Amino acid sequence: MRNLVFVLCTFALAVLLSCDDNGPYENYQVARPILQDAISFKAEAVDVMEPIPIESSGKIYAYRDYIFVNDVNKGFHVIDNQNPSSPESIAFIKLEGNFDISIKDDKLYADSYGDLVIFDISDINNISIQSRIVNAIYNNDVWLSTIEFPKADFYDYGDIDYDKDIVTGWEVRTERRLVSEYEEQFNCDVCLNSDASENYSESPQPSVGQGGSLARFKIIGDYLYVVDYSDINIFDIEDVENVKILDDVQVAWDIETIYSQGNILFIGGSQGMYIYGIENPEKPEFISEFRHGTACDPVVVDGNYAYVTLKGGGFCGNTESGLYVIDIANLESPELKVIYPMDGPNGLGIKEDTLFICDGASGLKVYDKSNAPNITLINTFEDIVAYDVIPLSSSLLMIGDGLLYQYEYINNDIRLLSTFKL
Repeated sequence: MRNLVFVLCTFALAVLLSCDDNGPYENYQVARPILQDAISFKAEAVDVMEPIPIESSGKIYAYRDYIFVNDVNKGFHVIDNQNPSSPESIAFIKLEGNFDISIKDDKLYADSYGDLVIFDISDINNISIQSRIVNAIYNNDVWLSTIEFPKADFYDYGDIDYDKDIVTGWEVRTERRLVSEYEEQFNCDVCLNSDASENYSESPQPSVGQGGSLARFKIIGDYLYVVDYSDINIFDIEDVENVKILDDVQVAWDIETIYSQGNILFIGGSQGMYIYGIENPEKPEFISEFRHGTACDPVVVDGNYAYVTLKGGGFCGNTESGLYVIDIANLESPELKVIYPMDGPNGLGIKEDTLFICDGASGLKVYDKSNAPNITLINTFEDIVAYDVIPLSSSLLMIGDGLLYQYEYINNDIRLLSTFKL
């Protein structure tokens, strides 16, 4: 009997030592953001440098005889492409927090930690920063969702002033926390998600450059449209010395890309394609949407059909990968016509009756779309990783896995012209 009492007392004492009125504790990994003053941080984030090797190739952009390649979150590389058979890297524009650019009349517009940064590239050998508009696209809190989150049980944000602070990294420590706190965080209704073609002229010296299908920047006339994770940000750039920030237009919470045909914007998001009219360029108006399962979703448009690649798996969602061909003859009621299975599609592009699809590790696929919505595979470039394409008037640019590929159009086919290691 005494032994039983001893055991019960020992157990009760252990419970008292490991609990309080709120319940038991456990050791957890707690992550806290490392902060830096935004003004000083951004001042150090811009520089024009000699060429350096690329770390993580992102989007591409073509302007006149030059190609600009984004180095994700770090800036962009400038490539002289006057001789497409032998391109030459000539500069690296360090611009931290950068994901995209757009160019008109030798003025380069770029994002950097949510700011709109404008460069003068009229002298490509003497690029200079012209102005920086703070928080023009989004505040610093949105930047938080673009950096890589560490593995942790808790994320303790503390009292961050998103107008003054930049999160530059994370510090993870082991701390004792209530088990009930750990369980409660999984019952939240809304949790933070840590996962985010220019008009082209046949003129040899276009005033507006051309981006790929993964672009978030779009210049149309005197207006720059920039999509962030939920809104269309609109800028009047008629007077580059006095850029006007217009009212945003909220679209959804999953925006990824922007494309245009005439005065219609096609917004790609992980939940669907959203169609907006810009008869009044300062106030895009909603026309309709085409919803699909959760997936990464760039879109290009030609005539009465929109071509949407859906990439499932990983952070993109659980929808099966494929190419969706959508009839948009009636903009108010887009209709899915055909789905073509794909392995892991990324960007895509159109040149007349030819459709180019970057199918990830399965390479570049070339289709004849003259009988749309039915398309026919006519060529596949395998053993390459295809990310995004830009069909130019006489050649095709493609980027993937740190390499820039250029292809030459030959009648109804294309052939490799050059490969350039970035």
